[in-house]
Amino acid sequence: MGRGAQSLARVAVIVRAGAAPLWWLGLLAAGIGALVPGFTGRRIGLLAGAALFLVTAAAVALVRGRRYAALAAGATRAGRSDFLQDRAVTVRAWRRGHRWWLLAAFLLAVASAFLLPGAGGMTLAGAGAGLWLKAVRIGRREHTDDVLYWVRTDWTERGRPAGKRVAGYRTTGPMAGDAAPGGARRTR
Repeated sequence: MGRGAQSLARVAVIVRAGAAPLWWLGLLAAGIGALVPGFTGRRIGLLAGAALFLVTAAAVALVRGRRYAALAAGATRAGRSDFLQDRAVTVRAWRRGHRWWLLAAFLLAVASAFLLPGAGGMTLAGAGAGLWLKAVRIGRREHTDDVLYWVRTDWTERGRPAGKRVAGYRTTGPMAGDAAPGGARRTR
């Protein structure tokens, strides 16, 4: 990269990268957990899991919302020499960096089935749904503002696009990159 060039990753793609693994691992853990009778019984465990799914999805979707909005409001235009990271590279980097956390969360969700059958898996799936909702909300803002939000890759600590090290976002036009607003794959 040339002088002053920075590598930028899409904010919505980083947020959305964890949604699918958490959702599918959560559903798998809930299915396995539903097979175990558990300490409280299947009915109570699955009802508690449904409640935890809703609470977790809402909490994950709303957490740090003001920080995202403040960073988006103060976003500056990306430079001509900035390098825009592909969607697939961003997703792969996030999933590689979090694979052990995902495995530990899955095993914990399956193990919790002996206490509350299915509740741990539903909580994990709720976290995935919450991340997806957060990415959709970012996508709506991108669509409304007619820009795409990017963050420097060296500022994203542990895959957090709104962490303490992030000083601001960069923007590009809505057609830049290979991901649609919200971080989904762009349809050709």
